[in-house]
Amino acid sequence: QVQLVESGGGLVQAGGSLRLSCVASGRAFSSYSMAWFRQAPGKEREWVSAINGGSGNTYYSDSVKGRFTISRDNAKNTVYLQMNSLKPEDTAVYYCAADLDDVTNSFVYWGQGTQVTVSS
Repeated sequence: QVQLVESGGGLVQAGGSLRLSCVASGRAFSSYSMAWFRQAPGKEREWVSAINGGSGNTYYSDSVKGRFTISRDNAKNTVYLQMNSLKPEDTAVYYCAADLDDVTNSFVYWGQGTQVTVSS
């Protein structure tokens, strides 16, 4: 069982920056693919970014490419999402996810989420 705890959300003005963190329990963290998702009020959950466990390759949705950066520190069991040039449409609850199941193509473990609000 893996527990994920997100932090770093808050209220920021448009154009500002935030860094989200997600700390994972367990000793297999370095092998897990990790991802960030978000869900805005009244909308479906949306994939934002992912980072592989082995290669460390990173992936981004078109809506955040060039503004957000995902990274991980395996020594700290932590994945980060640096968010720059924030826009009001980035307002959402951001969720951390771990361990991509290759069969179902879905993540096994989820955090509780952290709220990000971007004011115009």
